[in-house]
Amino acid sequence: MGETRIQTMEEFASASGISRPTVSKYFNDPASVRSTTRERIERALEQFDFRPNIFAVNQNRKLTKNIGIIVPYLADPFFAEMARMIERRCIDAGYWPILFSSHGQRQLEINALETLRSLKPAGALIAPLGRASDLEAVRKFTEDVPTVTFDSNQEIGEVFVGSDNFQSIGLIVDYLCRTGEPPCFFEMPPVNPNAMKRRSAYIKAVELLGQTPEIIHVGEHGWEFEQVGLNEGKRLISERKLPSNTVLCSNDRIAIGLLAAAYEMGLRVGRGSGCAMRVAGHDDHPWSRFTCPALTTVSQDYSAIVDTSVEKLFEIMHSGSKQDSREETLFEGKLILRSSA
Repeated sequence: MGETRIQTMEEFASASGISRPTVSKYFNDPASVRSTTRERIERALEQFDFRPNIFAVNQNRKLTKNIGIIVPYLADPFFAEMARMIERRCIDAGYWPILFSSHGQRQLEINALETLRSLKPAGALIAPLGRASDLEAVRKFTEDVPTVTFDSNQEIGEVFVGSDNFQSIGLIVDYLCRTGEPPCFFEMPPVNPNAMKRRSAYIKAVELLGQTPEIIHVGEHGWEFEQVGLNEGKRLISERKLPSNTVLCSNDRIAIGLLAAAYEMGLRVGRGSGCAMRVAGHDDHPWSRFTCPALTTVSQDYSAIVDTSVEKLFEIMHSGSKQDSREETLFEGKLILRSSA
């Protein structure tokens, strides 16, 4: 008969002859125990081939090291990049990030909140779905768990961190008007407050320049932005229904679809001789530099949004008290000039 496999820290402490509190202290922070004790524990770990269930240990703490992250659509490289950066910041700070995607669906967002609550998180970073969210369910979660929201600005959580859409849209509208024909605005039904603010910002910016806003409203609610940009772009081009040869898209994913539509319809996109139209977007999506032609856009400051979101969350967690009022931090966008406009 072989030796019985050690399964718990109590069994490991007993077998190695080291007190349970010391073993626990080691697994929480190896540097916190004396070097001679650390060597004994590490020899015993190798001898007994024991690896503790750190997740279970974490759950037994009054304040866990779990940090919840919820994004609306992880297949979107924008949210994938934001989630990657947040995970890295949390790991570097000694926390255990737990990532959920709502997949664009209200019930899945609710399920993610309920599952996350059961894991007793120390805090959470949430980009709500927006119009599809059950805001009461999200608000109830934020009342129990320190929460910072990012990207989608809803009246929930103690802190919101995101982009200044009025500044960024104004910036690119001004550039497009100065360098050519005033842009029309190509959008899908808004899925979150960003889309609605960008439409309002476009109208304001165009009117300030003495021009007439032209909004192209296409598609249905959803997250298949590229497909809508392609299908509706081909239709609008073939029916000659674009009110301007300069098109500002509500986000880069729609613009990527529109670029594909122009290519399939035999139109050259860009500035200069031989170009039939200009296309611009918003966000500086991770793929926007690799389109053909490369997409002119306005960048969101990914690093600043992520760093500030995580820092604000840690401040709330460590203070142990609620803030008197909700705080908003908005970062300005930067014009990214590429070949498409």
